[in-house]
Amino acid sequence: MRLELDGVSVGDAAAPMPALDALLTDGAPTLAAVGTEQGPVLASLIAAGRMRPDRGVVRLDGAADEAALRRAVALVDTPVVAEPPAAMRVAAVVAEELHFAGRPSGRAAVTGLLDDLGITPWRRAPIADLPPTDRVRLLLTLAAARPGVRALVLTSPERHGGPSADWLGLARSFTRAGIPVLVLGGHTLDPVLHAAGVAAAVA
Repeated sequence: MRLELDGVSVGDAAAPMPALDALLTDGAPTLAAVGTEQGPVLASLIAAGRMRPDRGVVRLDGAADEAALRRAVALVDTPVVAEPPAAMRVAAVVAEELHFAGRPSGRAAVTGLLDDLGITPWRRAPIADLPPTDRVRLLLTLAAARPGVRALVLTSPERHGGPSADWLGLARSFTRAGIPVLVLGGHTLDPVLHAAGVAAAVA
C-alpha cells in the first residue's frame, strides 16, 4: 500500500492549509504537523478522498482516484467530520460503528470488543470521558474493521492529551498489523516528529 500526498494545499500560500507532502507505506506510520487551525482537518479530508485540494494530487498505489481513496482510507476521530459526539456512550459508539461496518452490533458483540480492549468498565461513560489512549485505540480498531479499509488517517490525537508515545505506539502496532496509519495534527506534533524516529511529512 502506498498513499502519497504530493504538494496538496487549500487556499493561498499560507492559509487555510499550506502545501503538504506526505508518503504512507506499509513500512511505518507517518506523522505530519499542519500548522494552521483548519489544516489537520483539511489535510485529513484530502488524504481520504473526501475533499479535492486546490493544488497538488493524492495517489493511492500510483493512481489519482478519489473513489478508490474513499473506499480504502478511513478517517479516525477527525473533528466534526468523523468524531463521535462527546456525550455519546462508549457502548453506543461501538454498536454504531460495528453496524456501519456490516458486523454484528448487538450487546454480545459490543461487550466482546470492549472486553478485548480492556475498557468494559467505560461502556456507559460518555466517549469524551474515555482516557485518551483508550479512545484512540478504540476508534482505530473500529475504523480498521470496516470492509475494504487499507489505511487510516488519525486526526490531531494530541488534542485529547495523554502521552504522545501511547498513540504513536498504537499507530506503529496497526501499521505492523497491515493497516498503516497517517497521523495529521497541529504544530504541537513537532517535538514528536523530532523524537519519534518515524517517517515525517512536510507541511
